[in-house]
Amino acid sequence: MKAFNENFSSATVATLSFKQAPTTNIEKIGLITATPKPPAGVAEIIGRSSFGSRFLETKVHLHQRLLEIMNLSIIDKIPEDQFKRDAGKLVRGLLDDEEIAISAIEREQLVEEILHEVLGLGPLEPLLQDDTIADILVNTHENVFVERYGRLERTPIRFKDERHLTRIIEKIVMGVGRRVDESSPMVDARLADGSRVNAIIPPLAVDGPLLSIRKFSRIPLSIDKLIDIGAMTREMAEVIEAIVKSKMNILISGGTGSGKTTMLNAMSTYINDDERILTIEDAAELQLQQSHVGRLETRPANIEGKGEIKQRELVKNALRMRPDRIIVGEVRGSEAFDMLQAMNTGHEGSMTTIHANSPRDALSRLENMVSMAEMSLPLHVVRAQAASAIDVVLQLSRLNDGSRRIMSLQEITGMEGEIISMHEIFKFDRVSTDEDGNIHGNYIATGIRPKFCENLEAMGVSLPASVFAPNNQLA
Repeated sequence: MKAFNENFSSATVATLSFKQAPTTNIEKIGLITATPKPPAGVAEIIGRSSFGSRFLETKVHLHQRLLEIMNLSIIDKIPEDQFKRDAGKLVRGLLDDEEIAISAIEREQLVEEILHEVLGLGPLEPLLQDDTIADILVNTHENVFVERYGRLERTPIRFKDERHLTRIIEKIVMGVGRRVDESSPMVDARLADGSRVNAIIPPLAVDGPLLSIRKFSRIPLSIDKLIDIGAMTREMAEVIEAIVKSKMNILISGGTGSGKTTMLNAMSTYINDDERILTIEDAAELQLQQSHVGRLETRPANIEGKGEIKQRELVKNALRMRPDRIIVGEVRGSEAFDMLQAMNTGHEGSMTTIHANSPRDALSRLENMVSMAEMSLPLHVVRAQAASAIDVVLQLSRLNDGSRRIMSLQEITGMEGEIISMHEIFKFDRVSTDEDGNIHGNYIATGIRPKFCENLEAMGVSLPASVFAPNNQLA
């Protein structure tokens, strides 16, 4: 312990502010308190355990001792790098003090993971730092899966027990002012980088807590990057750019994980920087790059069931904030009615996403959501409102090989009787699947020249007629 204390920096003495440890058989050196030996039998139990169990037992034991002797309230008062450096020395000193026999590699891994427990999200921290991972899916404390390049794979990472996982979930939701307990066992939250988090705990989760994290790239995917990965072609991007700049209202449709929010982020880069944009989301995750952006987020009810603010209230309030465009992260309920009203009353260029398997299904879901507003409107009136408000529907899909693509771009042209009329402009033509499961195909034009070309030309935006030529394979 002497060597450990000699190596421990004076900065640590000044900043970590160790708590008073038990006074039985201890040695005090300055503000550093040498803690007692572990309870009898701890080292022996750890030594007899298997590698995985031994490692977890050691980590949990040392983490608990670290919390007992250190005042964590000053973490935000000193540089993070300094805290990591000095706390790491303390952990190594505790290992020496307790004479736990582990290899040098295990030792450094243990130090790193304990720091993750104190400063981050424990076992999840390495996954959050891995930019190749898009989703983290925790199915109880024993099973952790990730999605990498569109495919699910199991990881060796696990939590010690259900209590350990629950503590990490509570740490996440408390960071954004949410709560999760038996009275409120489901929660939507977000991490500091905008990653979307959903958690559900017992009694609703039968076998133990479930946690899913939808990560977002530190650098949002650009249109050029989406072209590179095959989500669209350069010619399609030029058409989308013209649509956004000419302030057409856009509905982005797709299934779970199809890339709707990513597409919305990328398309928003075409919005002029001098426009006022308001975003409305359940959990703020959009990463718009413009300077004039107001971000609004819903609020759940408190423990008494009061104080809930839904998307519909935010959409209504946004109309009083002089927006040029309103972007709703995803329409899920009665806010669809107010969104359509906004699109029809001078807020052109608004955008939103919706869960649906086809453009036609997207409009049907929109009709159902409007009915949730309890306005008692006839169906043909609702459809007329949707046909008048929405100009373009983009359908996205995640294919079996993990790739995400625009499957269809359709224009809404009005009403034919009581049916909304839609024309498909571009589509993805699936050709074959190779032995590795990769899907091959081409983007082609259907040959229909969209009516919105007239509006584009009136605004000084022109597109070559060859883009819409029948069966034109888009590059």
